[in-house]
Amino acid sequence: MSLSDEDGQAIDRALRAWRQGDFSLDVGLEFVHLADLSRAHSPASTQMADARANEGETIETGTTPVLDEVAGVVMLSQTCDVVRHCRERPFVELAPLIDVSELWVEEIRRLKRPAFAYVPATASKHLVADLDRTMTVEKALVTGWKHSRGLESDDELRDFTEALARKRTRFAFPDDFVAAAQRLSRRLSNRHNKQTDEGTHLRALREIRVHAEPSWQADEIVLNWWFIKEADPVGSPANWPIFLGRWLALFDQTGRFRLDPPIACRLEDMTARDYVESARLDLDQLSTS
Repeated sequence: MSLSDEDGQAIDRALRAWRQGDFSLDVGLEFVHLADLSRAHSPASTQMADARANEGETIETGTTPVLDEVAGVVMLSQTCDVVRHCRERPFVELAPLIDVSELWVEEIRRLKRPAFAYVPATASKHLVADLDRTMTVEKALVTGWKHSRGLESDDELRDFTEALARKRTRFAFPDDFVAAAQRLSRRLSNRHNKQTDEGTHLRALREIRVHAEPSWQADEIVLNWWFIKEADPVGSPANWPIFLGRWLALFDQTGRFRLDPPIACRLEDMTARDYVESARLDLDQLSTS
């Protein structure tokens, strides 16, 4: 049965109230993904496979929809697509809201974990958008949900859209760079939240960027490092040269990489060329080794 004009207009009216970053915390919201239960490995698919096995069901190879109840959902689609006529743009894209630690909320707010997005209105509940999971739904389904505004200012919207973009566009560092950075990676991840002088320096950083000269494909590479700070550390003297030296001493230079002296600076101290030709290191990348 095709959609009537009256129903289409009702859907459009309801969706006009939604904006990118808006969310719903309705009870009973479910997220769907496809899995092969014979090789289940996510918490939701493993639980479903175990339940069926316990009931004596044979788990066969194949595609199975897995429904997972979530704390809430957040709108990822751009507002211009959300408010378009439901016949022209019948779908919107959503991410689930998941509970994380208070420390993670702050790291996500500062765009340090690209697998997630910060939603200011849910931060007090420790709920963030899980960008590893997205779901496409028809707009008619959304009309039945109560929703709240997730983003209030242009800055909040800009940070949210940047988080969405970085999830898809972050740089893939070569395997030998990741291996060479293992000790450095562990140090930065392990010390970031410590209440020490080193921890205060790490938390003062906006981001870390790396540039390969002449290129990442070269046989011999000189790495330029920028440790971009939002401010100097609070509660301890600024000792950037000492800590930069300690951190990069952990980088393995036995392969094709050599290091230029690292630079600690503010964003405005970099040239636009230096910024766009370098790649950002994220905590998610640093913690994989």
